[in-house]
Amino acid sequence: MTAQVFDDRPCFLGEGAFWHPERAQLFWFDILAGRLLSRVGKKPLEWQIGQMASAAAWVDAETLVLSTETGLRRFDIATGAHEPLVGIEADRSETRCNDGRADPMGGVWVSSMGKHAEAKAGAIYRYYGGAVELLFPEITIPNSICFAPDGRRAYFADTAEGRIMTVSLDADGWPDAAPDVFVDLTAQGLNPDGAQTDCEGALWSAQWGAGRVARYMPDGRFDRAIALAGRHCSCPAFGGPTFETLFVTTAREGMETPDAGQGVIYQAPAGVAGRAEPALRL
Repeated sequence: MTAQVFDDRPCFLGEGAFWHPERAQLFWFDILAGRLLSRVGKKPLEWQIGQMASAAAWVDAETLVLSTETGLRRFDIATGAHEPLVGIEADRSETRCNDGRADPMGGVWVSSMGKHAEAKAGAIYRYYGGAVELLFPEITIPNSICFAPDGRRAYFADTAEGRIMTVSLDADGWPDAAPDVFVDLTAQGLNPDGAQTDCEGALWSAQWGAGRVARYMPDGRFDRAIALAGRHCSCPAFGGPTFETLFVTTAREGMETPDAGQGVIYQAPAGVAGRAEPALRL
């Protein structure tokens, strides 16, 4: 499977790729620059958010909800206007947003972390039914948030610890047990960043510093990997007409002399279909 550049605009910290199913359009972020990026055909699009932003969920064909360093914001795609929806750590100037993804039950999970990756400064939250609840505190670099196709299992990781965790969910999408280890990557020295599941329930893990996205079966067995020229892979997303294209953001963070392949977003045939991102119910 060969990865090609989808968009060559360099991002210092590319993240949050997701495919809007009603618009057939990919969106992604440059977190530290506070940029939301997209493209329609050959036309590149960009919006300045005015603060760090890292992940999004779709509400309808015209509206997104963005995860920012002060909380969730309602965003109008046509005008670029946005307004606060709910605060999350808005009074903590030392933290910022990181990973996030809508869940199949109509909520969205988002995470925070220290702006300098301070130990245990981050957390994972869920917005559902108009309210925010803390799910998992004291995480250093929360990542890999995604969900099984039936919505009854979630995944997440602390990149600093090298393990992807899994937790069962109740019928409303709330954790109903203690998390277990899904994949332990510490022996291989791999750093799990963003993740997404496909229609078969396998998890695709973007691995920071490794230049690859690896597929793990529902029982945690390694299946295969797609290599990318971008060394710091950060977030995968399925899209395209049949959801068989895997888009992957990368980053230039921590590189003294990045080449043109770093920090851009790639696309590659996945060999299996993903699924449409669920809508967020406000």
